[in-house]
Amino acid sequence: MPLAEVELQVSRSSGPGGQHAQKAETRIVAVFDVEASNALTPTQKRRVVARAGPVLRAVAQDERSQSRNRELAVERLVAALRDALRVERKRVPTRPSAAARQRRLDQKRRRGDVKRLRRPPD
Repeated sequence: MPLAEVELQVSRSSGPGGQHAQKAETRIVAVFDVEASNALTPTQKRRVVARAGPVLRAVAQDERSQSRNRELAVERLVAALRDALRVERKRVPTRPSAAARQRRLDQKRRRGDVKRLRRPPD
């Protein structure tokens, strides 16, 4: 993802931190407009919009440093884009093996025997 297409917005971080948190703008919001991107193909754009929406947004206010929060926000944005672009593999249906079927029947038989032993005598 080209960093030129990522818009970084800076604001004051919330939470405790004293005067530093009240004065320094360390919160970063990274915004990526999927539809305006030149880095993605039309197919990729459709997939991302369908899964994550037309605009991807990541927020970082974990650290005291603005530069570290910038790195975290961009990493989170890349991770969200990667998840949206991932193509799920098709499931190939398979049959249970003969041994698996036999184990299932044996287990059912043992369970039935246990229940039969719990019954009151006739």
